[in-house]
Amino acid sequence: PPHQQKLEKRVRERENEMSNLNSVFYADSYHPIQAGSIDATDVLPHDNAIYRAHLCNSAALYDPFGDPKLIGDPYCTLFVARLNHQTTEHTLRKAMSKYGRVKNLRLVRHIVTGASRGYAFVEFETERDMRRAFKDAQHSIIDDSEIIVDYNRQQLMPGWIPRRLGGGLGGKKESGQLRFGGRERPFRAPLRPIPYDDLKKLGIPPPPEGKYMSRYQVPSPPRRERNIADREEVSHRSRSQDRDGQLSRSSPVKREEQYHKRRSTDREKRSRRVPEEKGKEYAERTSMDKLDYSSHSVEREEDHYNRKSVDKEDGSHKRNYKNREEQRSHKRHKSHRSERSTGS
Repeated sequence: PPHQQKLEKRVRERENEMSNLNSVFYADSYHPIQAGSIDATDVLPHDNAIYRAHLCNSAALYDPFGDPKLIGDPYCTLFVARLNHQTTEHTLRKAMSKYGRVKNLRLVRHIVTGASRGYAFVEFETERDMRRAFKDAQHSIIDDSEIIVDYNRQQLMPGWIPRRLGGGLGGKKESGQLRFGGRERPFRAPLRPIPYDDLKKLGIPPPPEGKYMSRYQVPSPPRRERNIADREEVSHRSRSQDRDGQLSRSSPVKREEQYHKRRSTDREKRSRRVPEEKGKEYAERTSMDKLDYSSHSVEREEDHYNRKSVDKEDGSHKRNYKNREEQRSHKRHKSHRSERSTGS
């Protein structure tokens, strides 16, 4: 019946609302007005900083790639914040090297005094190392300061506006510049229905697209688009790195067992490969032997015929010589007989 269908629909909506209340929202794109709202439902900027960021966003006054110091791969770069102002590049590199090989590091300093501003950008050699640091380095301690890490939103998050222009995801409650939507302060599930009509009238885009997750889940950084060959190469490299890492982290006994196991598997592969190679070599050798045998047989036949012709010539020559000798001896004998007869 229709009333039962309506009732089931209301129950499902209520269940979705209750599940959303226990979850948080991570946005895929950035908008200053929604970032200034705890549940991404605000329609107007509530302070001058958000208004300034909204102007920069709508007029496209901020170019995220205009900084000449931005070098390196954004997919391998990690943003590190809340650093101790006494932390140096050497200390930070040593702390980040636990998660992978550091390719480049830039600790942001004051342009006049040269003092640390408390945040840095760390570029790793591989995207896998960056993801490991993104997962494990959050809330770690460096020089008695608890740091937070994030991916390079400046280049990878659409619509991003930095804190100096009124955007960002930081700020303190006392300053009136509290921002939401990041890893530390994700959006809450909407406390009231999103006013799409009001947003449309004011020309403000709706809340950014993203996904709801539990409070204990952490969204992964954006992934680079790759073709099939790149994926296979990366997967092969990651498997070899994992195997080497497990070998280095395991105990000497386990390391020796894994080494012998790997050697035995390599030996089996080689033993399988050797008969195939031998079969190929045998086939090639037999084909070459056949060719050599055929060429040798032809040569032998030619030699045989040449020898036969030479032998024939030699035999005829000998016979002729013998006949001549017989004729000479017969003549000598005849003359000798005639001489004896005349003498008598």
